[in-house]
Amino acid sequence: MAVSKAEPEQVDVLIVGAGISGVDAAFRLKQRCPDKSFGILEARDRVGGTWDLFRYPGVRSDSDMFTLGFPFRPWRSDLAIVSGEKIREYVEDTARHFGLFDQIRFGHQVKSASWSSGTASWTVETNRGRFACRFLYLASGYYDYGQGHRPSWPGEDQFKGLIVHPQSWPEDLDFTGKNVAVIGSGATAVTLVPALAERAEHVTMIQRTPSYIVARPSRDRTARWLQRRLPAAIADRLVRWKNILLTIHFYGKARRKPAFVSRRIREEIGKALPAGYDVERDFSPPYNPWDQRLCLVPDGDLFAAMRSGKVSIVTGTIERFTPERLELSTGETLKTDIVITATGLNMKLAGGIDLTVDGDPVHLPDRYIYKGMMLSGVPNLFLSFGYANASWTLRSDLTARSVCRLLNHMNRRGQSTCTPRGRDGMGRGPVIEFSSGYVARAQELLPSQGDAHPWRVEQNYVRDLASMAFSPVDEELEFTSSTA
Repeated sequence: MAVSKAEPEQVDVLIVGAGISGVDAAFRLKQRCPDKSFGILEARDRVGGTWDLFRYPGVRSDSDMFTLGFPFRPWRSDLAIVSGEKIREYVEDTARHFGLFDQIRFGHQVKSASWSSGTASWTVETNRGRFACRFLYLASGYYDYGQGHRPSWPGEDQFKGLIVHPQSWPEDLDFTGKNVAVIGSGATAVTLVPALAERAEHVTMIQRTPSYIVARPSRDRTARWLQRRLPAAIADRLVRWKNILLTIHFYGKARRKPAFVSRRIREEIGKALPAGYDVERDFSPPYNPWDQRLCLVPDGDLFAAMRSGKVSIVTGTIERFTPERLELSTGETLKTDIVITATGLNMKLAGGIDLTVDGDPVHLPDRYIYKGMMLSGVPNLFLSFGYANASWTLRSDLTARSVCRLLNHMNRRGQSTCTPRGRDGMGRGPVIEFSSGYVARAQELLPSQGDAHPWRVEQNYVRDLASMAFSPVDEELEFTSSTA
């Protein structure tokens, strides 16, 4: 895909992002819409998205690879939880296997995209030129790749050690024999801490409030059994659906019986820690399971590191930094060489791209999400947004398949544009129903969801799959024809 400075190249579908969502979208378009030309713009220099960006010690998935992997190229190993680099390699190998690399333009950061009803097309401005397309497909994730969320504390300027955010991990950082403090208790923190403990003198995880942490084997015994005894295609489907249904079951149970599930999680943690450990203090969150995403620790590695004495947890807040220590609200002081601020992400839907429709800016908080894949009042724009309570790929693949179904529908009827139109009096709710800090900070930046299909985002793969297959493809969409 080449671009001229004078005249931007026109493709039918322009995908932004070459991570899991972008590769999935490209494959589905190639498979199901062979008459459509497409290109992929990727700001980074490699395929992988999230799994190319994050390079801190121990980075890995917190979803099983049987559902995080592509359904059209199944993960064929019993190792369910793998490193970030293994995931990146898998995504890159998939793109290469299906001949998608020729469509990818690396080093292209999209700045803006403007829709013209007169030409029924998008004009996309990047740091390296202009592109044009009939349909714009944003597979750029949900957070700011430029920087993570970084609070500040009194006395930081006096601290003689290093302060590092995991999203900007220095390649040459040596933590061997150091005292390390990790601020945070989310997925990044519980991943980092046991990995750092392998070489650090001691690691302390400082948490303002506890998180729900669940241990799970890194290898799937059921998958191994099925893979050894059944044809690969059959084993792939059974393993994938086993994990899908178990995830739905456990999520549903947590929402129906939060007190029971909360108690069971704490009981399992108590079994994994030394007798007498104060589980209530450090592992009893002030919210119900799945009000925020649960944290996964493969093979209980965090608890093993705590049993070894290399890791400790402090529940409290940081009062201030001193030249060599952290002073905590608990009255403790920690001698620290390196501070890791695992304090979360900054959400940035649509990649922070400036969107306009016929010259009018698209203000995301004024919009509704349609079927989890379009924005109300915005023509020919698709966006990929994964599940909050399950593997991202499950939802992004459904979106890609739904987009292909819609494009083929429009082809058959000679239609050139489609625009979701919301109903009068429709209720408005948050698009992500989590109390997590990164979600709360972004509520005024995100679109809303409505109170009923097709404007409500289901967090259930089976329901969404049925809806994709059987609901009318054109419901509550406004079309114009090619001759209009």
